[in-house]
Amino acid sequence: MASLNSLYIKTETIEMLLKVAKAKQLKGVEITVSIADTENQYGQNVSGYVSQTKEEREAKKPRYYVGNGKTFWKDTNNEQQVKEEEVKAVEAEVINDDLPF
Repeated sequence: MASLNSLYIKTETIEMLLKVAKAKQLKGVEITVSIADTENQYGQNVSGYVSQTKEEREAKKPRYYVGNGKTFWKDTNNEQQVKEEEVKAVEAEVINDDLPF
């Protein structure tokens, strides 16, 4: 499914990320973008946070969120087509089921 999403990051957050990246002599900062199926109380379903290493995730280190946003366009035709194909596949399995009774 295709979609277009927006992510809003405050100027202060960008400046802080830049300051930390320069202090650590990094070429950039990797951001993970998460898109939820449901919206929060503000109508947002997109969030971005600084990516973590496997070790940081296993150590349950808290995420550093940099911004939130929302999905403003979805290709719903493609989604409906995929669901129809899934239904047809399940129906084909039921028809071809060799039950002993």
